[in-house]
Amino acid sequence: MRILVVGGGGVGGYFGARLAEKGEDVTFLVREKKKKRLTEQGLHVRSIHGDIDLIPSLLTSSDKANPFDLVIFTTKAYHLEQAIQDVRPFTDEQTLILPLLNGVAHYETLDKAFGENVIGGLCFIESAIDSTEAIRQTSQAHRLVYGSRSDRQTDRVEQLHAHFSGTKADFIFSTNIEQEIWHKYLFITVASGITTLFRSSIGPILSNEEGKAFIRRFLTECVTIMKAEEAPLSPTIIADHMRTFESVNADMKSSMLRDMEQRSTTEARHLQGYLIKRAAKHGIEVPTLSTVYTNVSLYEARLT
Repeated sequence: MRILVVGGGGVGGYFGARLAEKGEDVTFLVREKKKKRLTEQGLHVRSIHGDIDLIPSLLTSSDKANPFDLVIFTTKAYHLEQAIQDVRPFTDEQTLILPLLNGVAHYETLDKAFGENVIGGLCFIESAIDSTEAIRQTSQAHRLVYGSRSDRQTDRVEQLHAHFSGTKADFIFSTNIEQEIWHKYLFITVASGITTLFRSSIGPILSNEEGKAFIRRFLTECVTIMKAEEAPLSPTIIADHMRTFESVNADMKSSMLRDMEQRSTTEARHLQGYLIKRAAKHGIEVPTLSTVYTNVSLYEARLT
């Protein structure tokens, strides 16, 4: 199977490198500048699960190549439209599309572009490019979850198992991928929202009683919207996510907070903004979500 990973950053670079380490046929679609650097210096992963050093197979959007069997999207949501255009020359009607973006809004965009070839996917990983341009991965979590979004995809998705199994990362086939996608969407929306609002890692927020109560209110608001959207949530999801928050490293910061600290664009429109639109559609009042989104929107306005 020929696999194209769109992006060579903390997510795509890490999981793509793990697949290449195993011996899978992996190519990274990157920009010209990154292609030059990776060609000269190689791709390096520094991880508690084992380091990787390799000379990767690389493409840019202007290169020529035959269609791939699988394309893994690992871009930020605000780069998705351009990434779709970059990928088109490397796909055909048989190419499976596996997105690892946060949220759910991107599925509508990808479905329009690639039809029923878009399967379900998400990942759990804390990784980033460090000052040496290596991918640094420091937590136990390095999990990629994938699954069928319709019965017509099942056979093709099950064929991925042979290529994903045996890697030094957790590639997990899910028979309930829609629920897993919404559960992660809920968690990342709240985690990014509270850490950006309070400009803090998760530990100090949880250690404050008002901070903990705020998290629960935020979860409850988001669940109300998602239920109105008929999302397949577990009945115990709020309690489950509260336990997850209390179990993560106290120093954990959301990627959105790290983006703000680096004065970069965020995915707030794709995450919190999408839920605000859904709430308005159903006439649901969301004071907590609105406060969180206003905070990030004001930050974004200052960037321009």
